[in-house]
This record gives sequence, C-alpha cells and structure tokens, in this order.
Amino acid sequence: MNIENYFEYCLSKKGATEHFPFDEDTLVFKVGGKIFGLSSLSEWEKGTPSVNLKCDPERAELLRAEYADIIPGYHMSKIHWNTIRINQDVPDKLVWELIDHSYELVFKSLTKKIQAEITELEN
Repeated sequence: MNIENYFEYCLSKKGATEHFPFDEDTLVFKVGGKIFGLSSLSEWEKGTPSVNLKCDPERAELLRAEYADIIPGYHMSKIHWNTIRINQDVPDKLVWELIDHSYELVFKSLTKKIQAEITELEN
C-alpha cells in the first residue's frame, strides 16, 4: 500500500474530509467533524508508514494478539484506537477493512441529523 492508495480510499468515504489540525505532518481524515484516521506523512516518506484507526475495543485486543504490527494507538486512547504499521505483517485487505470499520464506528456515533446530511450530500 502507498500513501496515494490510503489517501484516495479514505476520501472515497461518504462525507470524508482531510485536515492538518495538529501540524503540517499529521494527515487527518474526518467524517462529521470527528477523526476516523490519521497518519504521519514523514513516516510514509521514510518507508515506515503507519495509520491510527478507531476500533471496537474487543476487536482491537484480538487484532493486537494476532498481529505484531497492530499496537495500541500512538498518542490516542489505547482502548479505542490501534496503530497499524503498513506493509508489514498486516495484509492490505485487512487494512482496508479496518479503515471501513473505523469510519463506520465514527459515522454511527454522529447525530442522526448529521448522518442524514452526509447521506444526502452523497445522493
């Protein structure tokens, strides 16, 4: 996986937007004003990319036990976020699935009004 694949996939989600709220290095993807993914651009350039994604706490624990390259979220809630090292032992297919999972968790946490506005924008 490369940064372009990651970027395009995250932005393909309904209502997804990109931001740099922390600094010029940390690319953040949001839906409804809430973060569902973030990553350091400089780490991609160095060849050590990783992404932080929200995850159901039980699933997060199972994934961490199964994959050495899925660890508790760096600079995030260790219960609800995972850091996934890209291009290591985690298959790309699973990374795509975990991006979907993170997006869905955040989308479902939005108010019904905001969900409807996002859904309507895309139709």
